[in-house]
Amino acid sequence: MAKRVLVSIGTKKGLFTLTGNSGSKAFAVSEPRIAGATVYTSMIDTRGTPTILAGATSFFFGTKVMRSTDLGKTFKETRTSPLFAKKDGRAMKNIWQIVPGAGKRELWCGVEPASLFHSMDGGDSWEAMKGLNDHPHARKWNPGFGGLCLHSIVPIGNRIHVAISSGGHYMSEDGGKTFRPSNKGITAGFQPNIYPEFGQCVHRIASHPATPNRLYGQNHGGFDQCKDTCVIRSDDGGRTWKPIAKGLPTDFGFGIVIHPKNPDTLFVIPLQPETRTSGGGSPAVYRSTNGGGSWQRMAKGFPKKDAYFTVLRDAFTTDGGPDGALYFGTTTGQVWASPDAGESWRRIADSLPPIYSVKAARV
Repeated sequence: MAKRVLVSIGTKKGLFTLTGNSGSKAFAVSEPRIAGATVYTSMIDTRGTPTILAGATSFFFGTKVMRSTDLGKTFKETRTSPLFAKKDGRAMKNIWQIVPGAGKRELWCGVEPASLFHSMDGGDSWEAMKGLNDHPHARKWNPGFGGLCLHSIVPIGNRIHVAISSGGHYMSEDGGKTFRPSNKGITAGFQPNIYPEFGQCVHRIASHPATPNRLYGQNHGGFDQCKDTCVIRSDDGGRTWKPIAKGLPTDFGFGIVIHPKNPDTLFVIPLQPETRTSGGGSPAVYRSTNGGGSWQRMAKGFPKKDAYFTVLRDAFTTDGGPDGALYFGTTTGQVWASPDAGESWRRIADSLPPIYSVKAARV
């Protein structure tokens, strides 16, 4: 098992990489790459030569997919990037997610305004997935506070799960040809009907390869009538959902991470709904080792007061190693790491631009 860790940090002002050994107290921080662009997401593809793919948005040059095959030292634009047809009427704003598919060079990409694209050649060409992009609901979705973004993609064989803010959870069972909303049990307290067919502001969904029919999610339930519904779970492949947030200190959060080797262990970072910051100025990660049945506060190494972290949905991750090492970035430019599945934390970077995305891999 490789111990060298590469961390890709997407920020408001370009992409940074951190390199170090697993468990290191110090990581080397690169100069900014893709300078002048905002990077809402990146992906480290370890299927063959490690490759970083980043979604970069520039006021001058538009939205591009950038690729690095030298661990982030240099980036080049892929041959094409996801685009809407001229007659579509929608304009590409941001790339919110890039994930690997089953094929060696297969990729899925989620964008704003909420739409899904597919590539079979490592990102050099892209197909618009019309079953979702032209779904009858698509023009009825409303943007969340961060925009109308398709931010979560979970491919499991022919079943493709996506989450949209604010559209909810949609799933395909035919490889992406058709999609349907699947939100039974997911709340939307900001709507008159708190259990609508679609329109929920799901913040994140995740799954573990060992349990393909189980999914976890972060949800913006909203208001008292949806208490304890900010973390949800499905045990039937996303068809129905139940709340598992009881025991968490707040009813809001963005990211959710599953331990690479244990599908019963998951991690969330609760935030105050009003400010999107750590409650009481005392940051903590919460861990469940029984699939959300109970939660444990993990705060060793964090400031005990006067620290108001905001951690966005794509800025919390694991490097895939057996020890469950975790990483997250804050909108105030800090990167924190835990080498021991949340038991202890250390700051490995500081004073970066606002962080939108953190991805890590052992290379």
